[in-house]
Amino acid sequence: MSESTAPGKDVGLGKKTGGSGGRLMSHDETDKWTLRLQHAVAGFVDEPRESVEEADEVLQEVAARFADAITQRRRTLRTSWQTTGDDKADTEQLRLVLRDYRELSERLLRL
Repeated sequence: MSESTAPGKDVGLGKKTGGSGGRLMSHDETDKWTLRLQHAVAGFVDEPRESVEEADEVLQEVAARFADAITQRRRTLRTSWQTTGDDKADTEQLRLVLRDYRELSERLLRL
């Protein structure tokens, strides 16, 4: 197991390996989008079209970032068990990776 994919190792995007219960996006990112969405809602009375356009942009950005985060998380999981040559993943490592795949998939299914 490489150090970059060891369980409990921070792999960016506000999460760690060894469990998929971590955040896929940072608090700063989510706070930014939350504020923009609140601003859009608050401005609806004065500028309804602009408010809806802003909400649409926020959703588009969040969806794109979410897809990127999932892709990166999958890449990290895949790297942790795919090996080449004589370097074989042991059963315990594979069990942990399977657990991470299951947890992440279940989180996505609950959305």
